[in-house]
Amino acid sequence: MANHKSSIKRIRQTNARRLHNRYYAKTARNAMRDLRATEDQNEAQTLFPKVCSMLDKLAKKHIIHKNKAGNLKSKLAKHVNSLAK
Repeated sequence: MANHKSSIKRIRQTNARRLHNRYYAKTARNAMRDLRATEDQNEAQTLFPKVCSMLDKLAKKHIIHKNKAGNLKSKLAKHVNSLAK
């Protein structure tokens, strides 16, 4: 266990941030999973902007890397476009 007052506070802050980040990252993962499982084109096209927005917000807050967000959005766009055929 930490001895200094500042390190005790740092541990508290880190745990709080970790839980916060895990919640939003998990929510985005679930939304991506739902989008990938969708076979209906109209439903996928309505979900896609919401999921992209989630990923952009996560990247903006440094919860995930901006390149990872871009890669995920690209793969999801491919999936949505493949439903059109």
